[in-house]
Amino acid sequence: MFRRLALFIAIVAMATLPARAAIDTSAEHALLMDANTGQVLWQKDGLTPMPPASMSKLMTIELLFQRLKDGRIKLTDTFPVSVRAWRTGGSKMFVREGSRVPVEDLIRGIIIQSGNDACVVVAEALGGTVEGFIKMMNKRAKELGLDQSTFVNPDGLPDPPGQLMSALDLAKLARHIINNYPQYYHYFSEKEFVWNNIHQPNRDLVLGQLPGADGLKTGHTDAAGYGITISAKRGPQRFILVLNGLRYPQYHNDYFPNIRRAEEAGRVMDVAFREFRSYLVAKAGQVVGQAPILEGVEESVPVTVRQPFNVTMQVDSHSKMKLLLRYYPGLKAPVAAGQKVGLLTVAAPDFPPLSVPVYAAQPVEQVGFISGLWRAARRKFWSK
Repeated sequence: MFRRLALFIAIVAMATLPARAAIDTSAEHALLMDANTGQVLWQKDGLTPMPPASMSKLMTIELLFQRLKDGRIKLTDTFPVSVRAWRTGGSKMFVREGSRVPVEDLIRGIIIQSGNDACVVVAEALGGTVEGFIKMMNKRAKELGLDQSTFVNPDGLPDPPGQLMSALDLAKLARHIINNYPQYYHYFSEKEFVWNNIHQPNRDLVLGQLPGADGLKTGHTDAAGYGITISAKRGPQRFILVLNGLRYPQYHNDYFPNIRRAEEAGRVMDVAFREFRSYLVAKAGQVVGQAPILEGVEESVPVTVRQPFNVTMQVDSHSKMKLLLRYYPGLKAPVAAGQKVGLLTVAAPDFPPLSVPVYAAQPVEQVGFISGLWRAARRKFWSK
C-alpha cells in the first residue's frame, strides 16, 4: 500500500533538504531515502555524480534479476567463463577459464564476493560482449530514471575511467531492486560464499551488526574512497542509506577500513531510525477540502486523495507541520469524478515540501442558461 503512494508523491524541491537534520557523516557523498515512499530525507552532496566502485554492480545484478523474473533465464542455467573473465583483476570469485557457472552461483559471486570476474561472465552471457552489456546498462539506467549515471564497465573497476553514479541514483536503484525483485533480494543478506574451495565473507559487515540490515553492496577504489549502500527494515519502516568517499589513510589494509565503513553506516542508520517517523496525512478517499467551481450547478466540489498519504520527517518537525491546498485557478464545470483539480502540500521546518494530487470526489455539471442568469442576479443583489 505504501509503495503505491510513491507514484503520486512529487519531490517539489529536491535540493531543499533538511537543513538541520540530526545526521552528519565524514563521507563526501551521502543520502538517506525512505524506501516506502522514495522520499529523500537527508543528503550531503548526494546529487553529484561520483565513482561508485563496486556499488555499480547493483546495475549488473538488476539486469540479471530482470531476466530471471521475466523467464529469459533460470537460476540453474550455466554461463561460460571466457579468458577475458578469468583474467579480470581486482576482487574475484575465482571462476575457471573454460568452465560453466550456474547463474545462482554467479549472483552470490557478485553480491557476496564482489567478483569482477563473475560480472564479466554475466555481461558476456547477457550482452554478447562486455561492450554490448554496457549499452544495456546505460539503456536500463535511463528507463529507471537514473539521470546521474554513466556506465563504462559491468564491475566498477577504475579502468577504463568514467563510471559515475550519484548517491541518489544508487538509492533509487536499491529501492527498485528491493521492491521489484523480493524473490531474489535474500542473496544480499547472505554472509559468506564458498566457490572453487575458496571461502569469502560478505564485505558488507553491517549485516548481523545493525538491527534490521539486509543488504546491499559495498565498494572501494582509490578515487571513490570507501562506500556502501545499505538498507534496513524495522517494523513497517525501511530506510536506504548511501555513503561514499569515506577516507581512511591511517589504515594500510582492507580489514580495518571495512570495519570503520560498517561502523559509520550503522551509526548513521541508527540515527535515522531514531529521529525520523512516518506520519499519516490523509487516508485513501478522505475529503481534504472543497475546490471552487465556476459555472457549475454546485459552487464547489469535495476533493480527496486516492492513496494513503504518508510523509516521513524528523520528530521535531512534525509539531509544526502545515497542510496547504492549492486548486487549479479558473476551474470550470463540467468536472468529472476523479478529475485532478489541485495539489495537497505538506510543509514543515527542516523538511522539503511534498505534494500529492487531489481529485474531485463527485461530478459537477455545468449550470444551465436560466439558472446561470438567476445565480448571477442573486450574487449581484444579495451581495449588497
